[in-house]
Amino acid sequence: MKKHIALVAHDKKKDELLEWALENKETLKSHLIVATGSTGELIEEKLEIPVTKLLSDPLGGNQQIGSMIAEGKLDFLIFFWDPLEAQPHDSDVKAVQRLAVAWNVLIASNRTTADFILHSALMQAPYEIDIPDYSKF
Repeated sequence: MKKHIALVAHDKKKDELLEWALENKETLKSHLIVATGSTGELIEEKLEIPVTKLLSDPLGGNQQIGSMIAEGKLDFLIFFWDPLEAQPHDSDVKAVQRLAVAWNVLIASNRTTADFILHSALMQAPYEIDIPDYSKF
């Protein structure tokens, strides 16, 4: 069962995400991959798999990811963000994380969580995300 997976990384985490993606290439190639800016270019080049490339994070890529989440077009967000450095677009990062939680979309912020989710039996099976009812909000 193909899942829609988004890969995002802050500059100081791109090497870590790329290393993780290379280790998981065989699993990732059976899914549909979306990535922001230069992360998408790196993943596509190094893994030799097709990647839908969005804008870079600070230029709207995070908003594009957020839109995919809100429209039910994303199953799993892997976002290796840098917890030790302030980002000029920090509000965008928080917004996409908030949307992932609000819409019950899987989110991994580090290798360990990404490994556990990617290698879960549920990644290979149909799974319907329980979408919260916000009609009374």
